[in-house]
Amino acid sequence: MDRDLWSGLAVFETIVEAGSFARAATRLGLSASALSHAMRSLETKLGVRLLDRTTRSLAPTPAGEELLARLRPAIASVAGALADLDNARERPAGRIRVSAHRVAAIYAILPRLADFARAYPDIAVELVVDDGFVDIVADRFDCGVRHAQTLQADMISVRISAPVPLVFVAAPAYLADHPAPIGPDDIVAHRCLCYRYTSSGVVHRWEFERDGRTVERSVRGDFITNDIDVMRNAAVAGLGLTCLPLPHAALQLADGTLVEVLAGWAPTLPPNHLYYPSRRQPTAAFQAFVTAMRV
Repeated sequence: MDRDLWSGLAVFETIVEAGSFARAATRLGLSASALSHAMRSLETKLGVRLLDRTTRSLAPTPAGEELLARLRPAIASVAGALADLDNARERPAGRIRVSAHRVAAIYAILPRLADFARAYPDIAVELVVDDGFVDIVADRFDCGVRHAQTLQADMISVRISAPVPLVFVAAPAYLADHPAPIGPDDIVAHRCLCYRYTSSGVVHRWEFERDGRTVERSVRGDFITNDIDVMRNAAVAGLGLTCLPLPHAALQLADGTLVEVLAGWAPTLPPNHLYYPSRRQPTAAFQAFVTAMRV
């Protein structure tokens, strides 16, 4: 097959899957103008228009839909052949793209990557940190890392961490002006630093657990952010009281810049799970990565 024709077909399939030239360009590591030129060349070579494009939308034409229906099985077959080739190697190689939320990336994945790199020097890892929900199929990730209860039913999941304890903290300077809370009802008298979920836009509701009992309390949210590092730093600066994953506050608790409050009331987050589509054909490199992350 003509090399330029095959390249153009791959570009066409990626543009339709991505839903825009900009997203397709990001996936392929090319400029949007280069993809636009490739599509014009493909349509000229085939003598048929494949995409309907406006300033606000993009969709395949009927001819484009028919071509895609025949093209996708061929692309899947090529991907399978490449996976088989990778599996046949004595030493796995390739690139693994991972989407993970910040706490999992820092405390569940990074501590294992040095050993993984020594064992598999030909495998590169791209770790994209995003606290929002990510469509790992549409965005071409090999896998994602989130809490199990948020995953879709058609995903295979592997536990990669223990449950993650939370901790309520504040800076000594803040507590010097505001008596430390003893129980959940006391937080109404405090400035509370809250987290807003990136995807849903919902502000995290504070939960308290003790003796098997869980209670929720609404807080004023005197400071709200969608970044857990900013929330921790705001607490260190004395802005108010907040709730953090214990690993994310451990250094500050150790050096005294943060102090635990409401001891015995903090809940625990579920374990982190690595997940990927059940229909995915794992390569040897990906299987090695999953094995290295599993607990």
